Amino acid sequence: MATLKDVARESGLTVGTVSRVLNNRGYISEKTRQKVYRVMKELNYQPNEMARSLSTQRTNTIGVIVPHIVHPYFAKMIDCLEEAAYESNYKILLFSSKGKTDLEEKYIEMCWRNRVSGVILFSGLFHTEVFKNLDFPVITIERFIDEATAGIVCDNYQGGMLATEHLIEQGCRCLLHIGGVNQMAMPADGRKVSFETVCQKMGVQYMTINPDDEYYNEMDYYAIIRLVLEQNPQIDGIFASSDLIAAQVIQICKEKQIQVPEQLKVVGFDDVNIASLTTPRITTIRQPVKEMADAAVSALNSVLSGETVAKEMRFPVSLIKREST
Repeated sequence: MATLKDVARESGLTVGTVSRVLNNRGYISEKTRQKVYRVMKELNYQPNEMARSLSTQRTNTIGVIVPHIVHPYFAKMIDCLEEAAYESNYKILLFSSKGKTDLEEKYIEMCWRNRVSGVILFSGLFHTEVFKNLDFPVITIERFIDEATAGIVCDNYQGGMLATEHLIEQGCRCLLHIGGVNQMAMPADGRKVSFETVCQKMGVQYMTINPDDEYYNEMDYYAIIRLVLEQNPQIDGIFASSDLIAAQVIQICKEKQIQVPEQLKVVGFDDVNIASLTTPRITTIRQPVKEMADAAVSALNSVLSGETVAKEMRFPVSLIKREST
């Protein structure tokens, strides 16, 4: 059975360099990394995960905690995170909290017991005391948590501005914004703030609704969307805080024989696959999901290497025009 020394000898590197490649420690050139992986494959070398975790006090595992797995946005983000983790020689330990505080706290504890290298957190309903005495970095994505090591967000304010200005440019004069989460302060709240700011500046009518938590947890906004449209037939433009909500708007418009985009125009947010599967396809604000996922794993790597990372990393968004406007 091949050993670490065998891999070092065959690759022409020191044992320390090979060890750093396996443990993602310090700077390693891509050429050196690929050489080590190639020799490992040729020698059929299998790293001893148990021994390595005992010596480093951590495994090459990243805990990822999301509120949903089936939601299109989180599914896309998980896919990108898994790819980024694989490229950095990490595995993912995935948890779905379904918005339950007790589960989130339990998952943080499980990550600690499993000696993860770090946690990437999308949820965040629990008390911040759970972060005390943790010996791994916590990177948040689209969450406000002061105790986190670093936070990755998209420019939600810019996204709300792009969506609202586009609806007005397309002739809408009575706009509705449908929020996604109402349970706590979120970076996504910037979408609503910029929506209201642009509407006031442009002098158009507007209203906003923030559905209760149950809608978000069930991912079913049908009842509230239908009620608002029935009570406010003058609405001619909707900015939905997710493509999932925008798709349900289009479904209800079809049932109520409201023509999209002729009578009502719709803009979503995220640019996940569902935005291209509806009829008409959804105009939306694209989040750079892959870049955000790469940044989260890169930040975790940097922290583990003793480097300083920015407390917040904000990524620009873009307007993707399709048939719904």
